[in-house]
Amino acid sequence: MEYKDYYKILGVERNATQDEIKRAYRKRARTYHPDVNKEADAEAKFKEAGEAYEVLKDPEKRTAYNQLGANWQQGQDFRAPPNWDAGFEFSGDGHSEGDAAQFSDFFDSLFGGARMGGGRGGPFAGRAQFHAEGQDHHAKIEIDLRDAFSGAKRTITLRGPEVDAEGHVTLKERTLNVSIPKGVREGQHIRLAGQGAPGIGKGTAGDLYLEIRFAPDRLYRVDGRDVYMDLPVAPWEAALGASVKVPTPEGPVMLKVPPGSAQGRTMRLKGRGIPGSPPGDFYAALKIMLPPAESDKAKELYRQMERELPFDPRAGLGV
Repeated sequence: MEYKDYYKILGVERNATQDEIKRAYRKRARTYHPDVNKEADAEAKFKEAGEAYEVLKDPEKRTAYNQLGANWQQGQDFRAPPNWDAGFEFSGDGHSEGDAAQFSDFFDSLFGGARMGGGRGGPFAGRAQFHAEGQDHHAKIEIDLRDAFSGAKRTITLRGPEVDAEGHVTLKERTLNVSIPKGVREGQHIRLAGQGAPGIGKGTAGDLYLEIRFAPDRLYRVDGRDVYMDLPVAPWEAALGASVKVPTPEGPVMLKVPPGSAQGRTMRLKGRGIPGSPPGDFYAALKIMLPPAESDKAKELYRQMERELPFDPRAGLGV
């Protein structure tokens, strides 16, 4: 996917103020409006400028876009890293699918499912009212998979955009203590009452909704409440059967590998997944590991198997 440099499209620096971005967009929109400019690429440039302004005019979308600046290289396909927006606090519920359809795939890949801007009038709406409820805020946070098994108390830092007196978008941080409930699933929301935007006058503060994401784990994969892992076994353990120790998020468990097990065979430990009603299951997919032939003795053992075992791994290929 092609990376779009929205600052270059509007002809502004990355540290431009919000007013400078607005003026640059208006100038470019007048220049390339299809009713004024009859060049073949005028309409495309007009739409491109509109897409850039849609992001850069909004402090929240602009902050999210800037976060990705270090994750692309000119001339290469752009891929947003997983959970790239974790730790960012935003208001509103994001744009609709109809809005996304007006823009490029690049725009939609970043903001199609994100809660940034929009919502109930934007982050600065309602300030003129004497009494008004504060907006709800949203953020994604990463936790370890093991926190879902036992529950935990964690201190998290969220970053949210604000516009300073000169019109520059800056990041403001705040720290919160959060209780992670046992059995929480990926994608589930934790509600922190009164931790959203403050109300106006006698209006109550909004709530903060934290969307749970699991941090990448070197051993485990998660699907709902089920947990999966690749379990290394020796060839003789798979061929002859064995009892092997399996590391689960709750501690090691002995697993019986049946004789004659093939690569990829999946063993289930019922109820050993993420706790719940009912709990998930734990699945171990067998991964047969070959011993290295680095010593003379090891090489001779492989030659002995070659001589004595009637085994052709390509027998079913018809060659």
